[in-house]
Amino acid sequence: MNHAVHLTPRPPMFKRRFFGLRRNMLAGYLFMAPLLLWLAATILYPLLSAIALSLQDVRIIGTPGKFIGLDNYVRLLSSESFWQSFGRSIAWVVGNAVVQTLAAFAAALILNQRFRGQQFARIWIILSWIVPTVVVVIIWRWLLSSSGVVNFLLMSLHLTNEPIGFFGAPTSAAASVILINAWRWFPFMAVTVLAGLQSIPQELYEAAAVDGATAIQRFWRITLPLLQPVLFALGLVGTLLSFNVFDIIWLLTGGGPSNATTTLPVLIYDTAFTKYRLSQAAAISVLSGLALFIFALLFIRFMALKQEEGS
Repeated sequence: MNHAVHLTPRPPMFKRRFFGLRRNMLAGYLFMAPLLLWLAATILYPLLSAIALSLQDVRIIGTPGKFIGLDNYVRLLSSESFWQSFGRSIAWVVGNAVVQTLAAFAAALILNQRFRGQQFARIWIILSWIVPTVVVVIIWRWLLSSSGVVNFLLMSLHLTNEPIGFFGAPTSAAASVILINAWRWFPFMAVTVLAGLQSIPQELYEAAAVDGATAIQRFWRITLPLLQPVLFALGLVGTLLSFNVFDIIWLLTGGGPSNATTTLPVLIYDTAFTKYRLSQAAAISVLSGLALFIFALLFIRFMALKQEEGS
């Protein structure tokens, strides 16, 4: 006996929802297309060009080069100057992170209080961030010169008998450049932290104060945990930005003295435009980008694990 199998047709509502969903997805792709094309033109194409250039032997821009494979990478990974510059870049990032974080937290906690002139102080703190790099360099070169204000104050207070050459010794030059760069960029972090502080409900602090919690306990148990998303984002963006800083280092010290401030961005510039080894500079750029990409992945993974633990 044959039994006919009757398939229940799908209702028209299902078709409308299906095609409506497809139309919405297509509209989303169309809206994203200009951004994706822009990213491909400004990021993907230069990246692929740098990789292709690093596999050749090109010394000066515009000159032809021959394919040499991974020779530039082998040469760099066995180069002492590359690893020294990489270590200086790590020290540069860590130093900036410590100084900027401490300064930003102090400024944000102060600006979060109620006092006369609060709005003016919040506007004034942004000044160092919006000042052009060249102006920052001129100001600090004058302040830290042998006849500048800082040396005058130190000698007036009898803290030193002769002017200090802040950019003359490797250690003092590296520390000075870190402090100047941190001075310039900490307002950005301070404003971001301040926004995070203002998003924390005041009722939490009031309840903790009623329970007898001290100011330090309120900071560690309320402020810091609730600011974790903001701090994670600042940690990632701040590290990437600090690692790639070139202008303020080059204008202040040119990578000296004795290569004490030669980070990877400075080494890339020096290799490409002073030593005229463009392909090696491209290889350094690719390795730097790869290191930052690995760091970003690990940092995001760490952030996800911390959020899972917190939830």
